[in-house]
Amino acid sequence: MVDFGGWQMPQQYTSIRDEHFAVRQAAGLFDVSHMGRFRVAGASSRQFLQGLVTNDIAPLVHGQAQYNLMCNEEGGIIDDLVVYCGSEGFFVVVNASNREKDLSWFREHAPADVEVEDRTFELALIAFQGPRAQELLPCDGLDAIPYFGFGHGDVAGIHALISRTGYTGEDGFELFIDSDRVGDVWDAILAGGKKAGVLPAGLGARDATRLEAALRLWGNDMDESVNPYEAGLGWTVKLGKGDFIGRDVLQKVKADGARRQLVGLKMQPGDIGRHGAAVSTQGKSVGVITSGTHSFFLGYPIALAMVEARSFQVGDRAVVEVRGREAPAEVVKLPFYRGSARSLSEKKESRHG
Repeated sequence: MVDFGGWQMPQQYTSIRDEHFAVRQAAGLFDVSHMGRFRVAGASSRQFLQGLVTNDIAPLVHGQAQYNLMCNEEGGIIDDLVVYCGSEGFFVVVNASNREKDLSWFREHAPADVEVEDRTFELALIAFQGPRAQELLPCDGLDAIPYFGFGHGDVAGIHALISRTGYTGEDGFELFIDSDRVGDVWDAILAGGKKAGVLPAGLGARDATRLEAALRLWGNDMDESVNPYEAGLGWTVKLGKGDFIGRDVLQKVKADGARRQLVGLKMQPGDIGRHGAAVSTQGKSVGVITSGTHSFFLGYPIALAMVEARSFQVGDRAVVEVRGREAPAEVVKLPFYRGSARSLSEKKESRHG
């Protein structure tokens, strides 16, 4: 067990390698109940959220979810989050380490007719992720839930809000379930998927799979000193939607160009770039590693690095400090691995053209 965002979390149940392969080849089951969960309701709840986040939630209808960033007045990323549009308001999932900070930020900016309720300890959240997740989840009607959509259903006979979202790069579902019933659902999913190779998965597999998919981790790859364009998340910033916190600064960053960029690095076996390790080119330090791990599935170490803008192009060579020595690395195109979620995303984009 390790401390993660103030919670005691399993690094692994069996082995990180086995859990990693289960997610990539069948499905893995994660307990992600540490994530913060807020209910936002009231007459002007949509307008309130629209002024708080960078993406455009105006078009969202009941049953749709959207990836979002929340920035401060200087354009720095307070947190990344997912906004769910319900029939009677919104549901927002935030990072565990930021729950109290985010809750205070929400309430500080909420008008009198908007209620922000912390539901973190009432609802458990588990994630069933992998290319066979739909086939192996004991629930009917999953075809009707599109990528970044959600609905309600019975999983192993127990009611759940079922969202087609995740943090691994694979197809999968995140299940919001009453805390006193989630254990029964957990056991049923693992029992039903045992022959197919389904395993419970811990933080090690979660971090490796999200990094292969180049999904950013707040606190590593971005924080309040990093803006969306530097993090490679400029696609979430809709400057034309109207005013929101940080908009003026972000508009200038887009016009002038970001001073830093996030790049992917492929490293040699045994050389793992750790958070904060120096990255250089031609003897000049240009940035640091933000996330790094050994990818069991790909067979080599991978890393994300925040470096000076235009210091690297895909195919360039870099040098990373590893245990006091210089280790070679290659700048590669992101993501490192395209899982089954990619095809769902492309289908969604083609429909909305």
